[in-house]
Amino acid sequence: MPEIGPTLRETRMRQRLDIIQVEAATKIRAKYLRALENEEWDQLPGPTFVRTFLRTYGDYLGLDSKMLVEEYKQRFQRPTPQELLPFSPRAAGRRQRRSFAIPPFVVVGAFVLVLLGALFAIGTLWDDSPETAATPTATATPAAEEPQRKQRRRRKPPAPAVPKRVSLQIEPTGLVNVCLVAGAAGDRVLIPSENLDVGGDTQVFRAKRLRVTFGNGNAVMRVAGKTYDVPEDDEPIGYDLRPGKKPRTLPAGERPTCL
Repeated sequence: MPEIGPTLRETRMRQRLDIIQVEAATKIRAKYLRALENEEWDQLPGPTFVRTFLRTYGDYLGLDSKMLVEEYKQRFQRPTPQELLPFSPRAAGRRQRRSFAIPPFVVVGAFVLVLLGALFAIGTLWDDSPETAATPTATATPAAEEPQRKQRRRRKPPAPAVPKRVSLQIEPTGLVNVCLVAGAAGDRVLIPSENLDVGGDTQVFRAKRLRVTFGNGNAVMRVAGKTYDVPEDDEPIGYDLRPGKKPRTLPAGERPTCL
């Protein structure tokens, strides 16, 4: 097999890759990449890092990384002190005795079983306790929470009351003919088709239901404290007024005429 370093360098140059590009892709520092390509093994942290770097660099270049690592181990890596120790029956005996040691998971499993048994025993003793011991707590909790419930109910804001009658005040801005009736059937006439003008009486009318017709738009309505301008139109304009609702425009057939 060719040399490890030249193989890496030539493959990288064939792929037109810069060391900085390889560093960004493999997360291996540039100086370590150059050390691999120059086979300067003493410039690297150690054999473990060399094998890891070779795998990563080889995979990135599309080479057989396993073959690169095996080549390095055969040619450059020194055997570990453990590998240099001669085989002895005493060492084998020690390894054999260690093989019969209790695995850690067995100890953990035994501890879990003991803990579960203790919890089961505590739960059994708790269930066997007299029911009368828990009765005062059960009865005291609702009694303690009752004032809080009442306080929360008192804090709830009351719903706004719907007025039983609607109020109307007419302010003429010019000469305007007004017909105002009260009641569901409109049988109570409050303004019998009169001409109102600026500076006249601005009486306030109240009823469960009001219907009004304006001959033109020379008027302003004040309904329940809110102001509504009557729009200018070639035809009379009618409104239906009810408590808690905005004025509703009436069609021609429903407008009061006071005739």
